[in-house]
Amino acid sequence: MHNNQNLEQTSHILHLVLPKMSELAIPVTPENYAIWFDYFAETNLNLKRAIDGLIANDVKFTPEVNLGLYNRFIEERSPEIIENVQIETQILINSLVHKIELLGEGTANFSGNLSEFNQKLQSNPNSDELTLLVMSIAAEVEQVIASNRHMSESLVSLSDEIANLKSEMDNLSKVAMTDELTSLNNRRAYELFAAEQMTKFTDTQTVCSLLMIDIDNFKQFNETFGHLIGDKVLAYVALAMKHTVKGDDLVARYGGEEFVVMLPNAKLTDAVNVAEKIRERISLKQLSIGKEKKQNLGHITVSIGVATIQTGDDADTLLARADEQLYIAKRAGRNCVKYA
Repeated sequence: MHNNQNLEQTSHILHLVLPKMSELAIPVTPENYAIWFDYFAETNLNLKRAIDGLIANDVKFTPEVNLGLYNRFIEERSPEIIENVQIETQILINSLVHKIELLGEGTANFSGNLSEFNQKLQSNPNSDELTLLVMSIAAEVEQVIASNRHMSESLVSLSDEIANLKSEMDNLSKVAMTDELTSLNNRRAYELFAAEQMTKFTDTQTVCSLLMIDIDNFKQFNETFGHLIGDKVLAYVALAMKHTVKGDDLVARYGGEEFVVMLPNAKLTDAVNVAEKIRERISLKQLSIGKEKKQNLGHITVSIGVATIQTGDDADTLLARADEQLYIAKRAGRNCVKYA
């Protein structure tokens, strides 16, 4: 009974959280999802009262409001909530699998009964026995037809339920790997991708290269023009990199004003060429702000360090060598690419 209750509750919550967040224009981040999962689960009455009050007063769920809710009501319980979501989702999936297995049993039973009828037919039954046998077969067929009709309806329902669940889980997975400000991959996504490339190199000696990128004088932008302008600079650099890097290459915001670009199958010379294209593209445009774009921020530039995987490398040593070249580029005057 407990599992059935958990299943029904989770299935209900999974179909409420994302539509509500969409209605309120709340970004689907892991933190925001935890808030609204807890809200619909009604396990935190203080959180529910707070959100109901905000909704009643037409308060917009800005990033500041969302962060306040998370810090006040969720942060200490976040690991527990995430674990519960995982457990309840697994219960739901297991239940769906069990339903499908039960649907298959009806077909298997019908096949067994037909085999039994065939054996009786081979034993030269008399007319009465043959009549009973035909009646039994007819009844069995009618039962299977009815069962199949129910089976078809159940499969359609299951298919919709599984599709909805998959869509929601895919969305959450994507959000967990995405940097909210720049829409690039985040550090977690990079680390998983880097681990895959390390394994690939160990198994097949497939080369890869790494670019470590830092926005020059970024602190001055924040101090002079404010963090909102700093965010615009980050978004501009991210967009320039996305337009330059293609295919299987991964671009990620590593943290703050630092970015990484991982280039599978790229030798050092190829990676340096990509780095130069990124540097040039970013430095070409002057950024202006204000309604009439009269305040000029000047040219945005980046410094880039490049490293290519070597025997004995792991993700940390490759990153460290690229980072070392980045600081050499900084000391060399910025707005340049350095490699070893």
